[in-house]
Amino acid sequence: MKGKMLSVMFAVGALLMASLLVAPDSHAKKKRIVFGGGPAGGTFQVVANAVQVYGPVKAMENVTVKAQSSAGSVENLRKVDSGKSDFGVVYSGHVYLGRNGKMKNDTKKYENVLGVAFLYGAPAQLIVKKDSGIKSVKDLVGKKVGVGNAGSGAFANCELFFTHMGVWDKVERNAMGYNDAAQAFGNNQLDAFWLFTAFPSGAVIMAAQTNDIALIDLGADAEATGFYEKYPYFSKLAVPAGTYRGVDKEAGSFQDSALWVANANVADDVVYDMLAAIYTDEGLAHMVSQKKTFKAMSIAKGVDGIVTPLHPGAIKFWKEKGVLK
Repeated sequence: MKGKMLSVMFAVGALLMASLLVAPDSHAKKKRIVFGGGPAGGTFQVVANAVQVYGPVKAMENVTVKAQSSAGSVENLRKVDSGKSDFGVVYSGHVYLGRNGKMKNDTKKYENVLGVAFLYGAPAQLIVKKDSGIKSVKDLVGKKVGVGNAGSGAFANCELFFTHMGVWDKVERNAMGYNDAAQAFGNNQLDAFWLFTAFPSGAVIMAAQTNDIALIDLGADAEATGFYEKYPYFSKLAVPAGTYRGVDKEAGSFQDSALWVANANVADDVVYDMLAAIYTDEGLAHMVSQKKTFKAMSIAKGVDGIVTPLHPGAIKFWKEKGVLK
């Protein structure tokens, strides 16, 4: 009887040992991939969440994607560079400045951040009253201007462009959100307000309901002052005529590009497979279903706005699609 009990105990122990040996191996098949998004409710976070929940991405055998919130572009740049995040959403401008050690008050070179794909563009818009006589950013000297929330991308790009134009320290700056700026503009507390966001903007629509507005041709200002040569990550575009009530001619502008980026050490096949899952008709339709902003995503625009090195897995994918030679 004692011998039988020992045999049973030995058999049970062997089974337990076998299960312990097998279980970790089965779980080890999937590597956890962190995708850095942004603040809750922001477009960056929607990107990361949309990729995480997409069926073909969830079905991938070798990785499991985890969307992780962050403060936004600059934090994602640093986390992707350090490897704390595998993927992230970062503005092209921050990738470029970071790679070259030109971030504001930060000379570190973030060289482990490689481009994967263009996601969407965020264009500059500067709103004035139609009869204001303001035709250029240079005409803002001495004026009251809404420049975006302190710490925001809008504020940072306003500071960059206005400094380039020589007026940043010559205007009365009011750091505030778009809706607050539109309201202050309508109450004659501001002469102009700046936005860096997709059009049409709800704030501008609101301002146009109670005022005759005009858009400054920021593209003309940029062209005349060598802005694109100095900051090559910005691309040209125009706000079409009729986008806002009473604005019957297009206004030149420029945009920065929100990019999908990867740490240099992420396996080439992981980057390739992720792109192959998202950049299909079904994958792109899924992204648009999460936010209409993602209508900008396409095979043809896959590397738009990327002026820094691409990840090898992305190079392979975009070459196969004929986007890269």
